[in-house]
Amino acid sequence: MSVRETTLPSGLRVATDTMESVETTSVGVWVDAGARNESPELNGVSHMLEHMAFKGTKRRTARGIAEEIEAVGGHLNAYTSREQTAYFARVVAEDLPLAVDVLADILQHSTFEEQELARERAVIIQEIGQTQDTPDDLIFDQLQEVAFPLQSLGRSILGTVERVNRFDRSTLRSYMTAHYRAPGMVVVASGKVDHDTFVSLVGSEFDGLESGNGTFCEIGKYLGGDWREERDLEQVHLTLGFQGLPFGDEDFFAAQILSTILGGGMSSRLFQEVREIRGLAYSVFSFSSSYKDCGLFGVYAGTGQGQIEELVPVVCDQLLEITREIKDEELSRAKTQHKSGMKMALESSMSRCEQLGRQMLIYGRPIPIPEIIAKIDAVDTNAICRVATRIVGSGPPTVAAIGPIRNLESYSAIAARFG
Repeated sequence: MSVRETTLPSGLRVATDTMESVETTSVGVWVDAGARNESPELNGVSHMLEHMAFKGTKRRTARGIAEEIEAVGGHLNAYTSREQTAYFARVVAEDLPLAVDVLADILQHSTFEEQELARERAVIIQEIGQTQDTPDDLIFDQLQEVAFPLQSLGRSILGTVERVNRFDRSTLRSYMTAHYRAPGMVVVASGKVDHDTFVSLVGSEFDGLESGNGTFCEIGKYLGGDWREERDLEQVHLTLGFQGLPFGDEDFFAAQILSTILGGGMSSRLFQEVREIRGLAYSVFSFSSSYKDCGLFGVYAGTGQGQIEELVPVVCDQLLEITREIKDEELSRAKTQHKSGMKMALESSMSRCEQLGRQMLIYGRPIPIPEIIAKIDAVDTNAICRVATRIVGSGPPTVAAIGPIRNLESYSAIAARFG
């Protein structure tokens, strides 16, 4: 693994991860702006901007963008998260200049034509509708909103139909000018790539970016609470959340391993107790989501109306039990899962590209694999119990549930289980 980084005079950071044994290159641009950077009136604009970036530039039509990349057998895509927006491509190594040219073009010279905007607005509204019709997706938006109420961190990445209908060309242009600035962006390539050649290429192609810092996003404050909706579904979709840990927290890796032990696979406590022993749910898992300044730790389960009454006490008991005792074999298994997952990801140029891009934005530097492994190995059973106690005792829980919820116990009863 050979990782190098360079900062251009504009403040744009460039990083490469050279893989000698491959013939392809994955390249991406990570922008340090997402749904958290939006005001209430602009909720959803980051996601719409991501869509519209592919809909035409001063020298390429929307169709032309797709055809140029696919003509060389490449792939082009993007995503929006709460803290970042990413645009990336994968191509055969000799077509890397084309991929960089296309990415630079859509991020500096998009025209946001009204006709394209009207079409894409309709597509995004369909996407919002699809989420509303998919309860196991919707429930996580609701969990986020209740955990971080009246905050940008709690609002949906997609926005609302009403707000999306209001966004026009000037809205997108203003937001892009404010947030897509060189110091808040990272251009990364992984695979068959020469660092110096790539730096020169990026420097010449991304010469139109604004310098200076983007606007500040508000600090996230976990509050917790309750949201539930009676809906005619076959299952109750239930999430139970707690205040989690930010990326830079000293217990970050302990929290990740805790989630694996609790509900990260078929051997996890929740899977074994809820599904294998009691047959209370088909799907049950835990998660640990981190942000720059806060986090959200939680459990999801999909269960029947007749099982929800029994399921909740079981899940709560498992959360409390893990604060008291961890077996050595559980810890060893979870550590191995994390380390093996990292090593498997090293075989994919796209995985390495994304990891490097995210590390550069979050930590300001590449994190060597041996450093991560050392931090994982340093986690012991006491650390797991400590961080579990810290999370469960961090404040009021967050409950979000949708479906036939009549048998779901009250929020106060659930909160009382955690003291």
